[in-house]
Amino acid sequence: MRTLLVLLLFLAQPFWETKPPETWTDADIDILLQSSPWVATARPEPAVRVYFATAAPMELAEARFRKRSKLPAPDPDYVDFLAEHRAGAFVLAIPYPTVAGAEKGGETKRMQDETEMKIGRKSYKLLGLFPPTPSDPVLRLVFPRAAKPTDKTVEFKLYLANLPFPERDVSFFVKDLFYRGNLEM
Repeated sequence: MRTLLVLLLFLAQPFWETKPPETWTDADIDILLQSSPWVATARPEPAVRVYFATAAPMELAEARFRKRSKLPAPDPDYVDFLAEHRAGAFVLAIPYPTVAGAEKGGETKRMQDETEMKIGRKSYKLLGLFPPTPSDPVLRLVFPRAAKPTDKTVEFKLYLANLPFPERDVSFFVKDLFYRGNLEM
């Protein structure tokens, strides 16, 4: 009976907890990138997908997706930034409908001023951003790594330049952001 209970608990876990990343299928990668706990949808329409680009399973899935789709590596400045600042910052990513859309006029400054993260009663400003490029059409927003495993939610107030309804809110439950026992953001 005990063995059956352990087997049922094992089977109830998501694939990213039970399968090694090198065995993830294309369908598994698509699930991670579209509907895992590290992904949320910011509404109203047109809905925008938001995900934690620096969460370990998302980085693995994104790398496999790039390889499968024969896409170039991310911006070298972004890769260098992560190498130096991973311990103190994380990146929230938003695939952008048009590469030029994120940088028109004074919109970048407004994005930096109005975008924030809220954990409990404390707000955190955006540390920086990496605009979308032709080889990486993803807006990458950098925030301080401030969430703790005991926090309930991490909420984001986003200003997404040159989109209809540029002000968007999205939230994540911290308890859902664990991968192999570690909080991943």
